[in-house]
Amino acid sequence: MSDAKTVIITGAGSGIGEAAARRFSADGWNVVLNGRTKEKLDGVAGDLPEERTLVIAGDVSNSNDVAHLISETVSRFGSIDCLVNNAGVAQTGEPGDLSLEDFEMMMSINVTGIFKTVTEAVPHLKASKGSIVNTSSVSGIGGDWHMFGYNTSKGAVSNMTRAMALDLGKDGVRVNAVAPSVTRTQMSAGIREDDEKLAMVKNRIPMKRAAEPEEVASVIAFLAGPDAGFVSGVILPVDGGLSASNGQPNFDG
Repeated sequence: MSDAKTVIITGAGSGIGEAAARRFSADGWNVVLNGRTKEKLDGVAGDLPEERTLVIAGDVSNSNDVAHLISETVSRFGSIDCLVNNAGVAQTGEPGDLSLEDFEMMMSINVTGIFKTVTEAVPHLKASKGSIVNTSSVSGIGGDWHMFGYNTSKGAVSNMTRAMALDLGKDGVRVNAVAPSVTRTQMSAGIREDDEKLAMVKNRIPMKRAAEPEEVASVIAFLAGPDAGFVSGVILPVDGGLSASNGQPNFDG
């Protein structure tokens, strides 16, 4: 059994989760990759050290899958030092147009999934005095047009993070979240592959580009590490300066 610290990363098959898995592995952690598609997870794990890598496919909205994820992690590595709740889905739709099915799917994965992973993992995190890092979004800080269901779920993630930080601080468990803006992932492909939409994004983000998954992963690694040892309850924007704006247009272009 390795002496390295152990991190569980949900939604680890692509995008931010994949980048986080690679970053934690490079930093010497045992990495447990979780997601619904085993083939994707295996593709990521194939580049990581076999002795420090574990693939456990499953759906965070399924209680049995979550219980299996936690028990198998502890059986293999002995402890859990960090839980990265990154699994997430998004559907567009205005009030009256978004289906109940799509709304409930977002809530079950984006919100209830975190409830389930934390509920199962928290005894082990208390034992290790570990940390939780949630993937929220700038959509969990302010609203978007045509995204009220996704905004609802990510707003919940942000406030769950704050509330859990209050409750778990006495146990030495830190809880934080990253809040990315548009990032080069599969979820944002519809924006990034549309020249007009991408131009609108660049116009709003002071750094004039989308984020790279590795840039978000590096902030997740910081929040999980000792340099953030007194940081808890923070929703940290990784947004190229987007949230620095008060919302008024740039009249000078």
